[in-house]
Amino acid sequence: MRVYSYSEARQKLAEMLNRARREGQVEIRRGDGQRFLIRPTQGAGSPLDVPGVDAGLSREEIVDLVRESRQSTERILKRRSSPDHQFQSSGKNRRRLNRTR
Repeated sequence: MRVYSYSEARQKLAEMLNRARREGQVEIRRGDGQRFLIRPTQGAGSPLDVPGVDAGLSREEIVDLVRESRQSTERILKRRSSPDHQFQSSGKNRRRLNRTR
């Protein structure tokens, strides 16, 4: 392990960090005897970095499934936004709505 003095570490910071990455760690010693270890760490990464799943589907099949899902969602949203939506619901809900009038 390479040992740097404090002033050498300040002057050669990039070199010191590269060496720590290559060799695992480096040490810095101050004039008063204090010692510090510099080690590289693994980044936490993104929470979106997840391993892939082989579903056995082609790209075209996946695109078709996404489009189909979007179309069915659009139909549901259109139906809910229509003015008659409260009367398109089940008979049980229709009775409840009639009682409130």
